[in-house]
Amino acid sequence: MATPTLTGREAPTVRPPASRPPSLLADLTALVRPGQWTKNLVVVPLGLLGAPRLDAGALGGTLAAIAVFTLASALIYLVNDIGDRDRDRRHPEKRHRPIAAGRIGVGTAVAYAAALALLLATTVALTVVTGATAPAAWWPVAAYVALNAAYSRGLKHVPLLDVFIVALGFVLRLAQGCLASGNPVPSWLALGVLTLCLLLILGKRRHEMAVGGVLHRPALRGYTVGFLDQLLGFTAVLAAVSYVLHVQSSPVFGAHGPLVAVLTAPFALFGLARYLQLIVVDSGGGNPTRALFADRMTVTNALLWSALLAGAWLLDRLGR
Repeated sequence: MATPTLTGREAPTVRPPASRPPSLLADLTALVRPGQWTKNLVVVPLGLLGAPRLDAGALGGTLAAIAVFTLASALIYLVNDIGDRDRDRRHPEKRHRPIAAGRIGVGTAVAYAAALALLLATTVALTVVTGATAPAAWWPVAAYVALNAAYSRGLKHVPLLDVFIVALGFVLRLAQGCLASGNPVPSWLALGVLTLCLLLILGKRRHEMAVGGVLHRPALRGYTVGFLDQLLGFTAVLAAVSYVLHVQSSPVFGAHGPLVAVLTAPFALFGLARYLQLIVVDSGGGNPTRALFADRMTVTNALLWSALLAGAWLLDRLGR
């Protein structure tokens, strides 16, 4: 027999407290995508590889290049969100972005973009005035802003161009890092960065076809899942070949370059294969950075790979 309550009535249903909307500061921070800043932290310093010197000037120039590209990419993210707000509202995930959700008005977003543009110009001007960097040395970031302005104005809707423009942005990051450290741009490294970024972006497009459809990204009309799978395989092969050719000819490892390339190639191949598995089998790839850093197999492989490369570099230095 059921035990009666003291009042003879059922206990009231306890409802969980409603979640509070993000604060204005949280929304303004989200607009500039701090989670994406790791791209600049990873790609720009690649210019230090093989630099003729690693002095305070090279390191300071690299830090300045990271800061400038971070501001430039934050500005581009914000401008894209302003222009894409209507399409974002039709996307199951992007509809929660501050501008698409209506939490940040267009006027506020435009003022925010103007402030970022002013801060970017001021930072570049300071490096020029102080003599830390020549004006012509900032051409990669200027090309990045111009290329992405054209992207936002309509090139994002052109199939293939949409992915190549985004990938070229990473090659420009590499070029800026090389200029900052006084190092010529290694051709095989540049091709490796281009093809690896194409691989990540194509994986994202494949995910978007299943989630958002062409209403959110009109350029998807120029793709099919089969076509994207062929491009993924093609770019993965080019990325692997570029990596091996760069390592074996890199001055970082000296005469041991060919051996280091052979020993580390399995890690590169496993990393590429694992990403393709996440994309094709597990239907991931909506956020490549999050997918890779959240995957234990990928992180473990990257740590072992990095340890082997660092050990090879150290042995080469000790042997000189």
